[in-house]
Parts: sequence; C-alpha cells; structure tokens
Amino acid sequence: MRSVSDHQDVVAALFSAPEPERISAADALGRVTTTEIVAPIGLPGFDNSAMDGYAIRAADIASAGEDSPVRLPVAQDIPAGRTDHLTLAPGTAHRIMTGAPLPDGADAVIPVERTDAAVDVVTILGSVPAGRHIRSAGSDIEPDQPAIPAGTRLGAPQIGFLAALGITEVDVTRRPRVVVLSTGSELVTPGTPLEFGQIYESNGPMLTAAATEAGADATHLHYVTDDVDAFRARLDEISDDADLIITSGGVSAGAFEVVKDVLGDAGPGDVQFVKVAMQPGMPQGCGHYIGPSGRRVPIITLPGNPVSSLVSFEVFIRPPLRAAIGLPPRRPRVTARLDADVRSPAGKRQFLRGVLRETDDGPAVDPIGPPASHHLRYLSRADSLIDIDADAESVPAGSLVEVITL
Repeated sequence: MRSVSDHQDVVAALFSAPEPERISAADALGRVTTTEIVAPIGLPGFDNSAMDGYAIRAADIASAGEDSPVRLPVAQDIPAGRTDHLTLAPGTAHRIMTGAPLPDGADAVIPVERTDAAVDVVTILGSVPAGRHIRSAGSDIEPDQPAIPAGTRLGAPQIGFLAALGITEVDVTRRPRVVVLSTGSELVTPGTPLEFGQIYESNGPMLTAAATEAGADATHLHYVTDDVDAFRARLDEISDDADLIITSGGVSAGAFEVVKDVLGDAGPGDVQFVKVAMQPGMPQGCGHYIGPSGRRVPIITLPGNPVSSLVSFEVFIRPPLRAAIGLPPRRPRVTARLDADVRSPAGKRQFLRGVLRETDDGPAVDPIGPPASHHLRYLSRADSLIDIDADAESVPAGSLVEVITL
C-alpha cells in the first residue's frame, strides 16, 4: 500500500496556481492579491483635526490655564466635509469637528473639554503645543507608497484600507472551479421519500461545503447512478470548465465500481487507483481526465463512505488546494493528551475523530465514536482529527498525540 505522505505528494502534483483575475474590491474578502497595491493618494489627504474642539494658533493660548483663561472670538464653524479653504487669523479660533480640514494658519487644536464650548467667544482653560491633535496629511500613507503586498489575504481591515484609498478593483488569484460529483444508484436527493435500500446523498453537499470553505468556487452536481455511460457523459459535460473534479464512491473492489470502470487502465486519462495505508479512506484514486476537447483536468476519486470521504479531503485535497491560491495550507495542529486508550490497525495511519478541551495541564483530546467510516453523527460533533502513526497498534490514555484542529 502507498503511504499517506506519498499519496499526498502525488495529489499535490495535480495542482497549479489559477490565473489571476481582476474583481471589485468590495467582493474581494478572503481573496489573495497577486500584485502589490500602491497607494494612489495619501492618507489623510489633508491636515485635519483629531478632536472635536477649536483650531487655534498655539502661541495665542500659550498662557491659558484654569486660573488664567484666554478668550478668543470664534470666526468659523468647520464641520467634517466642509470643502472650502479657510485661513485662521491671529487671535481667533475656529470651532472644528473631528476629521474636518484644518484651516491655514492653525497649528494646533484645543479639545472642547478644555474650553467652555462657546460658539461666539470661546474661553480656553489650558494650552497645547504646536502640532497637538492634528492628523497630518500623509501621516498614514503617502501617495505612491506600497499599500498592500502581493500574496496578502484580504480581510476586513484590508477591504477598509482599499476603500479609504479609493481603490475599486484588485488583482487576485481566481478561485479554482471545483466540481463535486457523487456516484451510486442508492443515492436519493434529500427531501425525496426513501424507498427500501436507498439513502440520502450526503457526500456531495459535504464535499462541496468543504471545498468552498477551503477557498474554491465549488459546484455540486447531482449524483449519477452506477452506469458507465451516464458517469462518462457527466465527466465530458464538465471537463472543459472545471479546474478539479472530485468524485466520491465507486473506487473499491465491488462489482459495480463505476468510477474505476470508466477511469481505469483503458480510461480517458491517467488516473491511478491505489490503496493508501490509512483508516478511514484506504481506496483512493487521482490523475487527469481527458474530455472530448482534449483538455486534461485533474480528478481525485474519493471513497464513498462519508467519514472516509471527508477525512480524505482534509488529508489530501485541502492543503494543496489552499496552497495553490496562496492561502495557509495546513490546519493548526496541537499536541494533546489522549484521554482514552486507542487501538489502531497495524501498518495504517489512523485519523480518529476527537473533541479537544483545555485543562490545567494543557490540551486534552477525547476520541469520539467508533472508527467505522459511516458514523456521520460523530463526525459532525468532532472538532479535530487525532493523527495516529502507522507504527502504533495501541496508544494508552495519557499519551501525547498530534491533533489536527478542524
């Protein structure tokens, strides 16, 4: 059997960085910049007040104090948004609001709390040095300075920064177009009455959500039955647009393994089907599918049991998918104390569902549910995967184990 790390390398080689695209900055949350963004303007764009108060000349109020107030006539009101240019005459004050442009001649702002807040003649009860409470033009960033480096994942602060700079479009890595396709004649769309022997399809919605959460533009196609012609027609239909096709089911050793039947040795592409030394998720496949146009599209075939399918996505697909678009590939890992005895199959790397908790002695992890790969209930309650080495057949409670946080 192929080791987990070897199969990770094979899957990772299928991925390449998508080409960049230019999109609205307002829609760029979570996207990764492909070029350095340079400030087209300075911030602030003009000297402005950092306080509600009065624009003054510092020399005019140098002697002001509680016992020796200085009174100045208020010549202007300057609210934020006033656009005409004003000049402060010596021996006068302008009432000014936070963010409003400083008048020429003013070199400080006295906060309203240190005055009587009058609107005609203001009484000033303290002094300030020149430059106090002023936001100087360009003090945040000057025009033509680098603003956001290439390779930055845009979050709320960066979106706000772009808006403040007046930037409406940005060049970012395009989200990979991932198409998820489940197979199985037993599958029924949720909401449809079940007949005996049928189950609701869960892998398609689950893997589509996982790919979307990882950063892809993921589409869930309706499942196909265990029919070779129907499955191949579906693949042909999507092969010209997808950057990656993910299938689930049809890769084991049964009599109706439609994915292996279509993509096997004589199939259109170079898909390899292997057994990987892991639990859950031993049957795996990956390679390229060649559609009618001759385009080679990466395809990864996952096992059909739900837990196997999602664990396989986490272990093999999520890291290179995120790396290709410039996102941190690995989920955080912690070392935690195992709070129950664990047995593991010889020679297989096991990924157990777990629940992490903090204790006075550091992180601890509780295995949750049996190891069988159909227990979605326990997968839905897990917040981590306990990574048990292939050489370990039993791990006693109290041991330190590596845990992948979900």
